[in-house]
Amino acid sequence: MSARDQLLVVIDPVARRTDGESVRIAKDVLGAGASVRVCLPESPEDFAKALARRGARRPVVIGDDRALARAVGFLHREREFARCALSVVPVGASQTLARALGVPAGAVAAARAVLEGAERRLDLLVDDRDGVVLGELRIPPVAASVAGGVPMDGHPWLRTCQSFVRTLAARPSRVASAPGPAPARLRVEADGVVVVDLDQPVEGVAVNPAADGFAEVEVRPSSVGAEASPLRVRARTVTVSGADFRYRADAVVGGPVRTRTWAVRASAWGLTLPR
Repeated sequence: MSARDQLLVVIDPVARRTDGESVRIAKDVLGAGASVRVCLPESPEDFAKALARRGARRPVVIGDDRALARAVGFLHREREFARCALSVVPVGASQTLARALGVPAGAVAAARAVLEGAERRLDLLVDDRDGVVLGELRIPPVAASVAGGVPMDGHPWLRTCQSFVRTLAARPSRVASAPGPAPARLRVEADGVVVVDLDQPVEGVAVNPAADGFAEVEVRPSSVGAEASPLRVRARTVTVSGADFRYRADAVVGGPVRTRTWAVRASAWGLTLPR
């Protein structure tokens, strides 16, 4: 049996608790097409140990966007992507990142892609602390679609809550809406060139890998009266500095920090996707 037919399936504990049926279906599909060793970590430390001890088996993560980002971060720091690609079966409330990367929705389709798909090399944003960003970086962080802090996609009862919240939101309210984040004073540099400096308050900064070795950087200046046009550039490195700020990298909020640099690593990691 080839290494491709041997899988290490790491099942995130959140996925087991929130959607055990999808986990079971994914295990059945994977087990019918390959030799599977299943790991059931209970903590991030156990999760990392399972990946480190996989041997020649292909790593497969069953879990949500946080589990995906955690696995990519570990394999990147261990410099394992030179000899393996990661596979994922999205299970859990947050699957936006996995779908944006091209992973099929649904346990059956995603598990079949693990068995029948091919590796695709993808760009990665890496910061000066060796943290990784797979999708979008935002400063200041933008909250997920939540009610009371709970992500709303993935489960029928959550969708019901979301519908109820939207119904309430549609009704007139005598309570003033909460103001958005105050404009920040940040210095943003793209490949060493200043895009905006501390004397120009900004509403936000967004950075996305552009899949060609560059990142797309968008800076939204603060405005009074007429809306200011966003500033857009492409760069290989982006440095943000200023007063303490937080940032959202995929599903995780980081900071506060006073300066951070992100660099694009072209084709730095591999993900198994449908052919």
